[in-house]
Amino acid sequence: MSFDLAHIWASMGLFSKLIAAALILMAIGCVGVVVERWIALARNARDSRAFARVAAPMIDEWRVEELAGLSDKFKHSVLAKLLSAITARYLRGYEDLDGGMTPVEMARNEAERMKEVLGADLRRGMGLLASVGSVAPFIGLLGTVVGIIAAFQGIATSGGGGIAAVSAGIAEALVETALGLLVAIPAVLFFNWLTGRVNLVELALNRSASELIDEMENHYGKKSGSRERAAA
Repeated sequence: MSFDLAHIWASMGLFSKLIAAALILMAIGCVGVVVERWIALARNARDSRAFARVAAPMIDEWRVEELAGLSDKFKHSVLAKLLSAITARYLRGYEDLDGGMTPVEMARNEAERMKEVLGADLRRGMGLLASVGSVAPFIGLLGTVVGIIAAFQGIATSGGGGIAAVSAGIAEALVETALGLLVAIPAVLFFNWLTGRVNLVELALNRSASELIDEMENHYGKKSGSRERAAA
């Protein structure tokens, strides 16, 4: 008997076909997530490098007003979004210096909030990869169990017996397990690869935000010292 894909599909029962179709849809969804995330991370890397080249002189010369508006020019850069949001919050803090928080403290809190938001955006869709990697083998196993049950029901109906009578049905049922593994293994590998890439981006964000806040503390301390000397 020929066990090509067309023959295997034709010999499957309705429930087994539904399980196989679900696994195929999971695979398509995983491919979509991987491609979308790969493009997004590549765009982020490109725009972040360009943003860093433009922002570095502004920070050195402390032209923070210009830095706050840069995110519109680098829309795919999470680094631009983070530093621009921190700088904008820092500048707004000077509008109410009589409050209980300094501009630097406001900027630090904004940094933590933005890192959470950007981290969630960087991981968008990756939950699907994790779910498929965990669930797909069990769905394939379910298809195998259903196929074996159908094979034995066929024996009971026909009154035949022996390994020859069930070998074809069992082989076709095991295809479901193989399909589940073929979907799950790449999903887990790509999830781990994307997680590593995102972790590197988040590490760079933490370092850049910390360096910017250090500069803010330094310049705010200089301004505060100048105001105290002027008052004295």
